[in-house]
Amino acid sequence: MERVKKGDNVIVLTGRDKGKRGVVVRRVDKDHVVVEGVNRVKKHVKPNPMKGQTGGIVDKDMPINTSNIALFNPQTQKADRVGFKIIDGDRKVRVFKSNGEMVDA
Repeated sequence: MERVKKGDNVIVLTGRDKGKRGVVVRRVDKDHVVVEGVNRVKKHVKPNPMKGQTGGIVDKDMPINTSNIALFNPQTQKADRVGFKIIDGDRKVRVFKSNGEMVDA
């Protein structure tokens, strides 16, 4: 089970976007995720009349390493680490380390 999933509200811990909050759009691989509005770059795109695509400069969200982000805890309004707890003997859930509340509640 991953510590960070698609749709999670996260906050950036390090880098040029430190302090920004966003939602995880997708997982690229085991260690990288794309966060909405974070690690944004400008990409120069050539026009393609076959696809009806206009040329120009577009903003694109690039992947960020999962070690540079942390889940946002809405109760404490801060970044928080994630742990795992087994409930009902077979179900594994994610919990915040600071207060023990379930992430997926």
